[in-house]
Amino acid sequence: MSGKNVTEVLPADADGIARAARILESGGLVAVPTETVYGLAARADSAEAVAKIYAAKGRPDFNPLIVHVRDLEQALSLAEFDERALDLAERFWPGPLTLVLPLRADARVTKAVTAGLPTIALRQPSHRVMRDVLSHTGFALAAPSANRSEEISPTCAEHVTASLGNDCPLVLDGGSSTKGLESTIVSLREGGRWSLLRPGPVTLETLNRLLGADAHVDQDAIEAPGQLERHYSPGKPLRLSAKVAEDGEFLIGFGAIAGDCNLSPSGDLNEAAARLYECLHLGANSDMPRIAVAPVPYGEVGMAINDRLRRAASQPD
Repeated sequence: MSGKNVTEVLPADADGIARAARILESGGLVAVPTETVYGLAARADSAEAVAKIYAAKGRPDFNPLIVHVRDLEQALSLAEFDERALDLAERFWPGPLTLVLPLRADARVTKAVTAGLPTIALRQPSHRVMRDVLSHTGFALAAPSANRSEEISPTCAEHVTASLGNDCPLVLDGGSSTKGLESTIVSLREGGRWSLLRPGPVTLETLNRLLGADAHVDQDAIEAPGQLERHYSPGKPLRLSAKVAEDGEFLIGFGAIAGDCNLSPSGDLNEAAARLYECLHLGANSDMPRIAVAPVPYGEVGMAINDRLRRAASQPD
């Protein structure tokens, strides 16, 4: 922590949103709730503002950022949309789907947002607070998850302050995120091709039905957030597919495996997605030196849950 600033945590009411808009307009940072996770927002048209995101997170500058837009009209000013992109935006925006599309030549975003790539990642969020902030500012917002790079994503205001400390001047407290997992990221390519860059709430099964079942989870190049092999780390060894806890393990259960924290006693994958980071935070803050996680099925959103768990379990080189 730098100790140079004092973090404010304000209710996400009219006064809080107005203060957030003023800080963003002046080039500052604000942590804002979305339906997925809390985002660390800065104006996307300012190199200086976006640089503050990378500094606060300790994020590598080759890792591009998602740009949050007020509406489709604003998105069209930043990226080239084909018929597939327009259809997906109509179906899933506002909501937890990010589209990676060709960057318009006249797009008003700094190169730091795209990490110098010819594409841009765009999302229209559905959360009331983020939408109100976007309406108040009038410009698009770069907003990766509001936590240190590689750490567990934040789903409440307390997670933000615990991770970023005083390096985030303002946190708008909008309660817990409802989805709990970052957005699905889809790259639409020339010739009708497409790639799933990050699994999320909009499932691969759904995308296959709409776009054709010829995609793959693309990890060859960093084109969007969430593709680094080590990510979402609780800072402790994490063991997957655990049926019982071993000595010294905090067990995250699922279904009939109760554990110290249960993702979903009823085995509901959507509930498990919403609680994943909460349980990882509890495990990270427990007295146990290690974490174990019960098996989670891969169907539908289970793919996204297991993607996060695999990265969380990855050890540093």
